Amino acid sequence: MLHDIPHPYLIYAGHAVDALDVKTGMGLVEWRPNWCGGQWRESESVYDLRLPDMTPTAARAAGMTTMVIGVAEFGGRLTDGLKAAVAEAIAAGLNVASGLHDRLNADPDLARAARQAGVHLFDVRGLPPGAQPPVASGRRRTGRRLLTVGTDCAVGKKFTALSLERDLHAAGRSATFRATGQTGVLISGGGVAIDAVAADFLAGVVEQMTPDNMSDHWDIVEGQGSLHHPAYAAVSLGLLHGAQPDAFVVCHEAGREAVLGYETFPLPSIGDCIELVVANGRRLNPDIRCVGVSLNCSQIRPSERAAAKRALEAEAGLPVVDPAEDGTGRLIAAMDGLR
Repeated sequence: MLHDIPHPYLIYAGHAVDALDVKTGMGLVEWRPNWCGGQWRESESVYDLRLPDMTPTAARAAGMTTMVIGVAEFGGRLTDGLKAAVAEAIAAGLNVASGLHDRLNADPDLARAARQAGVHLFDVRGLPPGAQPPVASGRRRTGRRLLTVGTDCAVGKKFTALSLERDLHAAGRSATFRATGQTGVLISGGGVAIDAVAADFLAGVVEQMTPDNMSDHWDIVEGQGSLHHPAYAAVSLGLLHGAQPDAFVVCHEAGREAVLGYETFPLPSIGDCIELVVANGRRLNPDIRCVGVSLNCSQIRPSERAAAKRALEAEAGLPVVDPAEDGTGRLIAAMDGLR
């Protein structure tokens, strides 16, 4: 599914105080900096995306065309505060793009205001109204597929997938990033945020997103959640079955020991994570293999990072890289080794 959202963007950071709260905005600034013209923060204490601070009126005068809701509210709800911000952006003449579970177009006040102002509301989560998603067939497709999986949420699955696509393209290889979350959809301009797809159709939608392709083409599928997550494992399993990956990369954040927001649940070991993914993935692709580990080292000291990667590599017996520091060349070499 394609999303033709006009840019440049004003990124709404709201009241976010850390990077996780504004991960959608951060993803756009990281991967599409030329699309991002300004940020709207409710106060100076809000997390700084390193963009010029602007109100919606100032952003429209400066040539911005769309405000993107860059914050990730818990549960994807349209809170009263967010609704007021969207209304102000509409009044200033900006389109608004949202990855919330609550659809902007389903709010009668916002929909009416957008019509009157002649602007558009873009809801990028899930499928468009009236879409007829397929039930999964389980059929193997031509081409190659890699899925980024995680020991938890917010460990670097999207970043790793985008880095792999970038590095494959730099090497003259055929590859496509397949977005499965709202931030990935906004970055790529296509894909489906699958956590808003009805469970019976989730794997079928992922099959549809990763169709038959050339034998040397890699679909790099953005992972979601974790098979070990107490709340989101179902989404992860449907994605794994629909993608039928030939290869997967385990993504983990160095220093994290418990599931984010569920501190009584310890994270699995890398070995346990690999074992569970293979056990569930081989049902539809008996040849599934782990090709390495992506270790997000942003939360540990630079002086500790090399040792952390060496220790994990010795434990897993697989290449371990931090894509932000090392690139993904060693993972790509391991992917080529599957042939």
